[in-house]
Amino acid sequence: MADQPQQAGRRALFKLAVAGAGAAAVPFAAGAATTAAPAAAPPPAYGIEGQRKADLGNGTFLNPILSGDHPDPTILKDGDDYYMTFSSFFSYPGVVIWHSRDLVNWAPVCAALSQPLGSVWAMDLVKHRGRYYIYIPANPDKQSSIFVIHADHIRGPWSAPVDLKIPGCIDPGHAVGEDGKRYLFVNGVRRIALTDDGLATAGQLEHVYDPWRYPENWVVEMYAPEGPKLFRRGDWFYLVSAVGGTSGPPTSHMVTVARSRSIHGPWENCPHNPIVRTQSADEPWWSRGHASVVEGPGGDWWMVYHGYENGFRTLGRQTLLEPVEWTSDGWFRAKGGTLARPLPKPKGGRPGPAGQALSDDFSSNKFGVQWSFFDPAPDEMQRARYDGGGLVIKGKGSSAGDCSPLTCIVGDRDYEASVVLDLSGGVQAGLLLHYNRRGFCGIGFSEEQMFTYHYGDEQSWMREQTAGGTVHLKAVNRANVVTFHYSRDGRRWTRHPWQMEVSGFHHNVFGGFLSLNVGVYCAGKGEARLRQFRYRGLPPA
Repeated sequence: MADQPQQAGRRALFKLAVAGAGAAAVPFAAGAATTAAPAAAPPPAYGIEGQRKADLGNGTFLNPILSGDHPDPTILKDGDDYYMTFSSFFSYPGVVIWHSRDLVNWAPVCAALSQPLGSVWAMDLVKHRGRYYIYIPANPDKQSSIFVIHADHIRGPWSAPVDLKIPGCIDPGHAVGEDGKRYLFVNGVRRIALTDDGLATAGQLEHVYDPWRYPENWVVEMYAPEGPKLFRRGDWFYLVSAVGGTSGPPTSHMVTVARSRSIHGPWENCPHNPIVRTQSADEPWWSRGHASVVEGPGGDWWMVYHGYENGFRTLGRQTLLEPVEWTSDGWFRAKGGTLARPLPKPKGGRPGPAGQALSDDFSSNKFGVQWSFFDPAPDEMQRARYDGGGLVIKGKGSSAGDCSPLTCIVGDRDYEASVVLDLSGGVQAGLLLHYNRRGFCGIGFSEEQMFTYHYGDEQSWMREQTAGGTVHLKAVNRANVVTFHYSRDGRRWTRHPWQMEVSGFHHNVFGGFLSLNVGVYCAGKGEARLRQFRYRGLPPA
């Protein structure tokens, strides 16, 4: 599936919202330049393989709670357990569900979606009458709709997707009204009724709320009302949504709130809107928005939302946690400021595992929870098999750009990743930093040649003759400057002569709302066996 049509399709979904935005031509205020240097911040904690983690071990945490590309978080409180999932876009298996008991330490549980549906955007994970549901906007065959999958247990098995036949909508938010009826709210903000089982619609799509508008002189991407998430507390329904656009200028995205005593409205805007917004490009987190609100394990309340890390848009939109405080007038306000400093952890939680080891000897199946094919065909998994010595992947396409590489999300500013590849049958395979089919860099080998990729294309002038069926590859990323290394025996390494600057591999340049991931590609005929994938976060230089 081509990235450009998908991007145009998403813009079309915002068409109704763009009118009247009017802020794009306003110059930035002082201190709001998009090239601002990353703001100074306290040092993070480090966990498995030197990966950074949020829990500082002293009763406080430092955002992000999930580093790397985990955008559009949807969170479910299920007794003492919390579950989250995120937009997975073109990665399959996708819709990875994460688990926590303290809102700070999170570990993956399973991948809920195996059937490719095109690009998967902001979802809603809910539990209703003992059954789990995930409402999924996607665009198979370039036709947007909202799907639903369901399961009796959070770890699955999850059903096949059911098409709700709601075209032209994204960002579903499930709600149960005071009458016990079920509804989906979508971007706009619009609403459609659901059947009691939640697996079909029961009415027509209708406009129900005109979201709050920011002053016209604010510097944002576009109006784009989206991400409606609803919850009930006391006599009030609260509708949390986003405006301003999730990308573009750092000051774009923001969190707004409205409330009503009935699911049918009328909706009253919070007098303190927006309750979260990046005010300046000097702040550590840009474009903060798309929030869900949840009660913590000790009865305090929190928001989860996403944001870009200042200077590291390449890592995608990362998941952030901020405390909220209820006020006497029945509204709530955010208490975390710019999130530049550590915050007290939620009360009453029990810490659990944080993250997962990314190093992989390929002795067990980590598809979904770690590895995913990018933009796969329906039968893509037939390319892969475990043979006891590693993961064998058949070649596809003709180069790194058209072969649906295997990718892995990373969340560190500085890291090193390496892999051993056994080549056979004329395959070309290698190690990439991959954004999409138009944006990637890396090096690859056949049994006769070395290939260099940058700017999303092979740099044929750098081809070299080489011989051998096994190659060791390593990528070192230091603050968006990437150096590749290669070896035939794993002991004597050669540094590739081109150190590649990759800070531009992000949505504002390439579209797609993605991140720069570690990838392994296998192209052409034959196959490659992957062995000894190693990952480690590196301390700042």
